[in-house]
Amino acid sequence: MLAIPSRHRSLVLLAAVVLSQILLLAVQIKRERQVRVIRVWAVSAITPVQGAGAWVIDHLTGTWSGYIGLRHARRENQELRQEVERLKLRNSQLESRAAEADRLAELLGFREAHADVPMLAARVIGSSADSASRAIYINRGEREGVRRNMGVITPEGVAGKTLEVYPHTAQVLLLSDKDGGVGALLAASRTQGPVGGSGEPLLMMKYVSNDEQVTVGERVLTSGQDRIFPKDLPVGTVAEVKPGNPFKVIRVKPAAHLDGLEEVLVLLTQQELGTRKPAEQAARKSSEKTSTTSR
Repeated sequence: MLAIPSRHRSLVLLAAVVLSQILLLAVQIKRERQVRVIRVWAVSAITPVQGAGAWVIDHLTGTWSGYIGLRHARRENQELRQEVERLKLRNSQLESRAAEADRLAELLGFREAHADVPMLAARVIGSSADSASRAIYINRGEREGVRRNMGVITPEGVAGKTLEVYPHTAQVLLLSDKDGGVGALLAASRTQGPVGGSGEPLLMMKYVSNDEQVTVGERVLTSGQDRIFPKDLPVGTVAEVKPGNPFKVIRVKPAAHLDGLEEVLVLLTQQELGTRKPAEQAARKSSEKTSTTSR
């Protein structure tokens, strides 16, 4: 026990007696609403401590909840970003498929409109590794009836000709290649002149006299003189005309999208592509159906 000096014992005893009396009085005395003074003192002494403790606990709880909530929010944001990227990829795939369906529908429509002309649909599977060369590879070859120097077209117009043919693939030299070309003529004047590539997006029409009247926007068609393409297929439109020496300088915008080919048609013959009228198509189908039934 704590030793108390003898000279202070009386003071300590007096203080203890006084404190005891005060406590007894506090227990006995009541304030308003019958609340004892000792209870009021106890509540007054404990309340600040409780308030401080509650404040600390609330802040700790809030901080922890905020941390957990932040982690959840970050995870949800990451999941949402991943979902957005997945949807973007899916949307891109759907747009690509829709564009492919449109191209194939156009190709099929063109094929049906010229059902009498032997032609073969092919898909572009690659391009030349040589940057100076404008050539593509298709998934049709000798086994499917493809031969060298056959015309390759799209529904928009002339694309090129077959250069090298393998069992199941073929190399196609595009019009835009420096070695590519097609016999052509101007639609308005029927003036003839070969059209070939220059290694640039625009083609060049050669050997047209300076005396000839050529206008920008005039159509350029195949002449049929090269014995590769039939007559009057679209080659392009005149994009630029200026005098030259000794011939005009004529630049032609290709009718076919030579830089973005994905599907093409290989002409298996030089037969001209005359568009059949709907009535003629219906009559032909009816005749074929009747012939089949009679058999």
